[in-house]
Order: sequence, then structure tokens, then C-alpha cells
Amino acid sequence: MTQQSSAGAARRGRGRRPADEVRADVLRAVGKLVLAEGIADLTFERVAKMSGVSKTTLYKWWPSKGALALDGYFHAVEPTLAFPDTGDLRADLISQLRAFAQLMTETPGGRVLAELIGQAQTDADLAAAYRQLYSAERRRLAGERLSRAQEVGQLRGEVDVQVVVDQLWGAVYHRLLIPDEPVTDAFLLGLVGNLLDGIGHRP
Repeated sequence: MTQQSSAGAARRGRGRRPADEVRADVLRAVGKLVLAEGIADLTFERVAKMSGVSKTTLYKWWPSKGALALDGYFHAVEPTLAFPDTGDLRADLISQLRAFAQLMTETPGGRVLAELIGQAQTDADLAAAYRQLYSAERRRLAGERLSRAQEVGQLRGEVDVQVVVDQLWGAVYHRLLIPDEPVTDAFLLGLVGNLLDGIGHRP
């Protein structure tokens, strides 16, 4: 190989970005876009122009616009939804529920998630992505925290932690999607209090 061809190969090697880095840049751009505008005007063409990534590559990574929007959304909100572990289960549950409720009620995140859930009813790829990426991941994080609480005796060992996840976050989703009542701090405190203290009369 000549010196010139070797230099050309080196330049091409230096200019080729790793796929994971390109994918992360796309997700950051999409996350900002959907939080600012929603998903109505999101298209593969727009994302391709915005990111410099070909539509062919985008379709290889995400089978539908909804799946792309959800992935971008999840990466944008993931830091906010991180589950704390201070050793105080009550405080950690309240802290995470407050962060989730704030994201849903005080930022565009709530509107975007409602749009995605709505579209998932008719978009099989989006429905699968919602279960695998967003719902399953959120359940895993909460379940791990609750399982650690069981290990140290803060929850009874026979408690099904996934049912607890539904009792807490399911109640918040219900108020978000069917807004008969607001998601207030008193509501969140009541959820955790009823769960950890029980609602039946003590003997």
C-alpha cells in the first residue's frame, strides 16, 4: 500500500464514528424534539436531516416513528426517573413518585407519554417498544429497589413487588390519563402511607 493510500485509509478510519455514538446522538436529538414539540411532526426524513444519519440506518435501528420517538423520549427522561436508594424505603418511594409526577405534570413529558400510549394502541412496533424499553425498564428499577427492601426486612418477604409497582405508579398513571382528580403531593404521600402503613384496623 502506498503512503498516499495509507493516509487515505487512516483519514477514513478517523472519520468513521462508532455506531453506538451515532445512535446516542440521534436519541438525544429526538428526545429534545419530542419534548419540545410532541410526536405529530416527527418524521424519519426530519431526523435524517437533523442528525446526518441516513433513513436506511434509522429504519434499521427503529421499525417505526413511534418506536424512535419512544426511545428518544426514554433517554431524555431517564435521569429524572432514576430510582434512589438511601436505605429509607418510604423516603425513596416518595422521592421517585414526586420526580415522576413532576415530569408528567410540569413538563411536556406527560403530554408526550400520553401521545405515545395513544399511538401504541394502533402501532404494534410502538406497543412492543413501550413494553420492552419503557414499561419493563421502569418496572425493573422499581422492583429491584423493593426487593432490596425485602432483603433488609423493610417489606415482608411474601409481598409481590410487581403488584406494589402497579399499586403505586398505576394509580398515578390513572390520574394522568383519566384526569378526574389531580396528581397532588398529598395524593402521593397518601399512596405511600396507605401501602406501607396498611388501611385496615389494627387489633
